[in-house]
Amino acid sequence: MGAGSVSARSQRSHPDPHPSLASMLSFSELVSALRSQFPDAIVAEEPGTRDPWIQVAVESWLEVARALRDRPDLRFDTLSNLTAVDYFEPDAKKAAKFPFTPHLEVVYHLFSLVHRHRLVVKLSMPRWKDETPGELPEVPSVSSIWAIADWHERECFDLSGVRFLGHPHLTRILCPDDWVGHPLRKDYEMPREYEGIRAR
Repeated sequence: MGAGSVSARSQRSHPDPHPSLASMLSFSELVSALRSQFPDAIVAEEPGTRDPWIQVAVESWLEVARALRDRPDLRFDTLSNLTAVDYFEPDAKKAAKFPFTPHLEVVYHLFSLVHRHRLVVKLSMPRWKDETPGELPEVPSVSSIWAIADWHERECFDLSGVRFLGHPHLTRILCPDDWVGHPLRKDYEMPREYEGIRAR
């Protein structure tokens, strides 16, 4: 058997672990693909940052997320990270110059192992549901789409105070179940003690 035949057989038995980049879409192509299917769901985009992002309407997120995972040209099969950002300035003197209207953003970092493209998705919402202090804002859970979101959403609920509707077991994951408040909220106040132990 010649060397050429052995080489060809070896390639068939051990395919290239690095998929072709020919199917990787640019940010503008990703946005165009989504806008064509969901013309009203993509409410903002920012291509000029290190991690270009789109903002999706909260009420459309579950449908968009499913398309991001399932469309053959998108195939975002990996949720790399999920977090929340509290845009709030608790200092009254600094608040007058704060450049943002107070709100929360849930941020999703997605990656396609098939196509090698990536995308950041943001959801924006009031800090409190119906502007009622203590009432947590709500977004759809994507734990049925990306299984890893189960723990990510629990952490976000625990630390940032976002309720994920449809999550199978939305309980705290880092703080004790009876902990009061959400430590990553900018106006959070650490208790002086917990269970007889000095906290601050």
